[in-house]
Amino acid sequence: MAKQGYHHGNLRQALVEASLKLIEAKGPTGFTLSEAAREAGVTPAAVYRHFAGREDLIAEAARQGYEIFADLLEYAYDEGKPSVLAAFEKTGRAYLAFARKHPGHYVAMFESGISIQRNPELAAASRRALGVLERAAEALSERIPAHRRPPPQMFAAHVWAMSHGVVELFARGSPGTRAPFPPEDLLESGIGVYLRGLGLVAPDDEAGGGS
Repeated sequence: MAKQGYHHGNLRQALVEASLKLIEAKGPTGFTLSEAAREAGVTPAAVYRHFAGREDLIAEAARQGYEIFADLLEYAYDEGKPSVLAAFEKTGRAYLAFARKHPGHYVAMFESGISIQRNPELAAASRRALGVLERAAEALSERIPAHRRPPPQMFAAHVWAMSHGVVELFARGSPGTRAPFPPEDLLESGIGVYLRGLGLVAPDDEAGGGS
């Protein structure tokens, strides 16, 4: 690909897209800015017009990932429709779908070592995504008596951790790991156990039931 120097049509985004391909292929620390520039078809010097270094580039990939992630969660939750329980469970499935469809973003967000506090834009995007889960947890936890109701942030963090664990162990083809059940089934049953423990799902209810 011919070098395009400083005249690339959208150099900043081209570099982000290049970094996502390299992250998928080599991991977040397995490539250099020069490789990202080569993948984008520009000179290495052109990179520094937009990014101070590789970590800044990865942070932007992570920010964009959180924006996509938040959009997917918002769409899945759909303001608690058709029921707060069904909507809550859909956010868990959206987590798995995001990890599968956007592996480069996922790694930049969760496996690169980049702090979500690295810049205000990244922090805001991360908060927006977590905010969807917290709203879903808060709406669902209103059905629990106040004296044994967990804080929505804790509720959301538990489900986030459960979703993340299923993704890491069973949904991303980790070497040597074989899922005993489909990842969606593992997550749905795990959330069901958690919700039963909180009294939100009756013992004989099917996952996804309730209103």
